[in-house]
Amino acid sequence: MTEDQALEVAVDAVIWLAGEPEALAGFAAASGVAPADLAAGGTDPEFLAAVLDWLLGSDATVLAFAAATGRRPEDPARARALLPGASPHWT
Repeated sequence: MTEDQALEVAVDAVIWLAGEPEALAGFAAASGVAPADLAAGGTDPEFLAAVLDWLLGSDATVLAFAAATGRRPEDPARARALLPGASPHWT
């Protein structure tokens, strides 16, 4: 996966989140980002990384995202590894 592809996965996550009221409420509560401000962060790699961080916090959320978008369940983690603030992989 390239960095551009990682950004595409993250943007898909923002779009998915915007259409899922329950998930959006959870993200807003965890991040402090108002739902109305979600689109504003859609081009900021650090914001996109934060969306993926939140998404990756729950297997059920990852699976729901993958099912709704046609992405593979491993795509969010692979994308997150290429965005700002990722932890190095030591294995």
